[in-house]
Amino acid sequence: MSERRRPVDRSRRAALDVLTAVRIDDAYANLVLPQVLRKHRLEGRDAGLATELASGAIRMQGLYDPIIDACLTRPRLQAQVRDVLRLGAHQLLSMRVPDHAAISTSVDLVRASVGQGPAGLVNAVLRKISARDLDGWVAEVAPDREADLHGHLGAAHSHPRWIVDALAEALGSDDELEALLAADNAAPRVTLAARPGLAEVAELERAGGTRTHLSPYGVVLDGGDPAGVPAVVDGRAGVQDEGSQLVALAMTEAPLVGRDERWLDLCAGPGGKAALLAALAAQRGATLVANERQPHRASLVASALRAVPDGVARVLAGDGTRPPWVPGTFDRVLLDAPCSGLGALRRRPESRWRRAPRDVEVLVGLQQVLLDVALESVRPGGVVVYATCSPVLAETTGVVDAVVGRRDDTDEIDRFQLWPHREGTDAMFAATLRRRQLA
Repeated sequence: MSERRRPVDRSRRAALDVLTAVRIDDAYANLVLPQVLRKHRLEGRDAGLATELASGAIRMQGLYDPIIDACLTRPRLQAQVRDVLRLGAHQLLSMRVPDHAAISTSVDLVRASVGQGPAGLVNAVLRKISARDLDGWVAEVAPDREADLHGHLGAAHSHPRWIVDALAEALGSDDELEALLAADNAAPRVTLAARPGLAEVAELERAGGTRTHLSPYGVVLDGGDPAGVPAVVDGRAGVQDEGSQLVALAMTEAPLVGRDERWLDLCAGPGGKAALLAALAAQRGATLVANERQPHRASLVASALRAVPDGVARVLAGDGTRPPWVPGTFDRVLLDAPCSGLGALRRRPESRWRRAPRDVEVLVGLQQVLLDVALESVRPGGVVVYATCSPVLAETTGVVDAVVGRRDDTDEIDRFQLWPHREGTDAMFAATLRRRQLA
C-alpha cells in the first residue's frame, strides 16, 4: 500500500474533528467529544487517546502555537493545518508517542483532511519540533522567568497573561501559582454524586468508583464511561464535580431561623446541583423550585430531576432578574451565578482562549443584580448561598462585598474557596448570607 493511501488513524481523526468543532462552531470540547467518539465508534484505549489528543492540543495551544511559528518559514498557515500541527506537537512534547509515529500519522491526517499540498510542511515542522523536548522549547519561546514570572508561567502552562494575573491575585501570592496552573492542565477525574434517597455511594463503588474525601455523596470513577453506570442512566446519580456537590451542601446545611420548607435554585442549568438539592429536599420534607432562563437548559434540568419523587421539584424557564414569585417566598436560595468559568479550565480548556477581561466586567454587573434578587427572594431569617465556578476576586468576594455593603438587612456568615491544586476540585467559590429577621 502506498504511503498516500495509508488509512488515517481513527483516534487522531476524531481529535481533529473536535478541534474543528471548537474552532468553527464555538463548541465545548467536553460536550462535542462524546458525539465524535460515537461517530468514529471509538471505545476504551482508542477513545482515551482521542480524548487526550483533543483536550491536550486545545489546552496547550498557547504554548504550541509559538513553537509551531518558530519552525515556520512563512507566517501564514491554514487553520486546519495548524490544528494538525497542534495535535502533532502534543504527541511529541507531552505524550509518550514515538517521534516517527507522531510525525507520520500527522502527515497522513493532513493528507486526508486538507490534501497533499501541506503534507511536506507538516513533516518538516514536526521534525523541527521533535529536535527539542518541552523544557527546551519553553526556554526558547517563553519570557525569562526571573524578569517576568507571570509571563513565563503563562507561556509555559498555556494560560493568557491576564488570567495568570487574576489567579495570582485570588491566591494572594505567587507561591502556589505554578501548582495551580499545572493543575488546570491536568485531566479532571470523572466524579459522580449519589443522590441521597435514590442511590447509595456503595452502589457507585461497586460500579468501579472510589469515595471522595470531601463530599459524603461523591465517588470518583476509576475508569469506564459514566453513561454505562445504571444509577446515572436512571438519574439516581449524576456526573458532578466534588466542588459543585459541596456548594449544594453549603446551601442545605447553612443554619437558618424558622421554617425550612421552600428552596430555590435561581440559575439551575444544567441541573446537577438542582438534582442533589431536590434529593435532599425530599428527605427533609421540603420542595425545590429550579429556575433557568434558557429553555434548552431548563429541559436539561428537568432531565436531571427525572428520578426525584413527584411533587418535590418544579422547573421554571424564566429570567432570574425578573422573577415571577413574591419576594420573601423561600427559606433557602442557591445562586450559582453565570460567571467566567475560569475555575473549570481543567474541564473546559477552550474557555481560556474565549474569555477576555471585558467579559468579567459584564458578568459582575449581572452577578450583582442576581444576588440582590436572591436576597429579595428569601424571607428574613433565611439563607442565600452565592457561588461561582471562578476564583476571580471581582466575581467572588467583590460581588458579595458590594451587595452586602449596600444592604442593611444581610449578614455574611461563611465563605470558602476551593482550588484544583489543593482540594482536587474545580475552583468553586461560595459565600453564605442570611437575611436579618424583622425587629
